[in-house]
Amino acid sequence: MNLPLFIARRYLFAKKSHNVINIISAISAIGMAIGTAALVIILSVYNGFDELVKSTLSNVEPDILVVPAKGKVFVPKGEAFETIASLPSVKECYPVLEENVFVDYEDHQGIAKAKGVDESYENDSSLAEHITTGVFSLYKGQLPQMVVGAGLAYKMGMNPAFLSSATIYFPARDRTFSLSNPAASIESIRMRPSGIFTVNQQIDEELIILPLDQMRQLLGYEEEVSGIEIRLEEETSQKETGKIIKQMKSVLGPGFKVLDRFRQNTSLYKMMRYEKAAIFLILIFIIIIIAFNIFGSLTMLIIEKEDDIETFRSLGATDRMLRKTFTLEGWLISLLGLGAGLVVGISFALLQQKFGFIKMPGNFLVNAYPVILQWSDIVLTVVGVALVGYLIARLPVRRNISATTVGKG
Repeated sequence: MNLPLFIARRYLFAKKSHNVINIISAISAIGMAIGTAALVIILSVYNGFDELVKSTLSNVEPDILVVPAKGKVFVPKGEAFETIASLPSVKECYPVLEENVFVDYEDHQGIAKAKGVDESYENDSSLAEHITTGVFSLYKGQLPQMVVGAGLAYKMGMNPAFLSSATIYFPARDRTFSLSNPAASIESIRMRPSGIFTVNQQIDEELIILPLDQMRQLLGYEEEVSGIEIRLEEETSQKETGKIIKQMKSVLGPGFKVLDRFRQNTSLYKMMRYEKAAIFLILIFIIIIIAFNIFGSLTMLIIEKEDDIETFRSLGATDRMLRKTFTLEGWLISLLGLGAGLVVGISFALLQQKFGFIKMPGNFLVNAYPVILQWSDIVLTVVGVALVGYLIARLPVRRNISATTVGKG
């Protein structure tokens, strides 16, 4: 039988002579429960928004991107590229050509990232689901068209309903710049916007998608591309994706980089991880502040139980055992709050995940707050809150038990 734990449990539920100790202990447990529930719920909501961002990015960015290790472009021909296209789980391979360009539309000018894509991209891309105005169409008959990010379109006053065309400029690769006739040193193409899409703020403010042939014409290329975007089958796991990337690296050799989603947007995904870590630390700090109520209630309990402490010493109890008893008493208060908070937090997250009863304000991509409950967050919450409760419980015990010994001596 664990005697310190038995005594701690009796003290926890026994009626104290000073009712204020019961009140402070109850407040401490309730505070820990609220903090734990908030930690579970907020991390789950963050996971939901995190997954929402990743899913919207997946409509523009591929599962795997192949780019040259040196230089900007390459010609995607040869046995290596045929092998890549035939690998298991590879659904589609899209050649793309990207470059920063200058855009002029109705006396509005700006820099944009132009992305040239082929017909298969237009047919298969889920970007069409994010068109807010117009249609996702890169050709009207034989006439090339482009689709534009909502932020860029707003800044330049573009609207698919208008008949105006935009002029896209890029310095000619095969001609030196002439001060006397600058226009002769610049290539240009004209096309009108057929649709406006919205994915996220960064992409919306810079991206234009246009036909690959027109992009090559603008940049002065014939068969070159800047990358190969690879879409995998939907059921492909992260582990399988890692194996496919290793196979591609082996086939392509050191002349190419094979990038997964994380390496395509290293700064974005790192920022999302840091934000989640910051949220966790802020909430843990709040729980630490709440846990100091345990410090107060435990200090008062030790003072109240001075006679019991002397009785235990007379029966042979050591100071180590007494410290353990009152530490467990304080820890049990935090564990009660932890357990209750987990029940509330997990229940709320699961209900919101299934029914979405708390709605998003305004016009957003989703109707209700997105929630994804991850067991790794539950484990992290349990470890963090339990550790805080244990450390806070230890603080008053050593000093007050020692003070009791000195006072009685």
